[in-house]
Amino acid sequence: MDDIVKAALAKWPHVPDCRGWLALDARGDWYMRDEACQRAGAFPHPKGSVVRHDKLREFIQRNYESDAQGAWYFQNGPQRVYVELEAAPLVLRLLDDGRIQAHTGEELQAVSCWLDEQGWLYLHTPRGLGLVHSQDMGLAAERIERGEWIPQDITRAELPQRFGFQLRPA
Repeated sequence: MDDIVKAALAKWPHVPDCRGWLALDARGDWYMRDEACQRAGAFPHPKGSVVRHDKLREFIQRNYESDAQGAWYFQNGPQRVYVELEAAPLVLRLLDDGRIQAHTGEELQAVSCWLDEQGWLYLHTPRGLGLVHSQDMGLAAERIERGEWIPQDITRAELPQRFGFQLRPA
């Protein structure tokens, strides 16, 4: 967490949480969901406005955490901005050299591998569950064929409870 965020938390410890205004899609993109967008439907339809500003996206990613109930949030100064998830708390990129990188930039290790009923591939990591980015399925298939990962079947509905996260923090 950024030092400036820690200082704001200490200075203003009782700022109300924000819900419904930030979302993470299955490709690792952040979306702002204003009031009109929220009235139009639940995430991901419509998604909202993608966060394109590099510094804002980096700030969100550096201050992205989860609480004890498995709700993921962005600590924006003294305020927690809870995140709606399309699929999982993390979106994972597979690099050509074998490394795994979360959408936040963190390097992670796979603990287990899971495949849902729609063919989406997930890796359980020490940081949490991550969806393998759709553009990296070729690299994932190679690792599965080599026996590095052995996908276990799971339904999408089972993922939040099994891996302790909330898609839509209440």
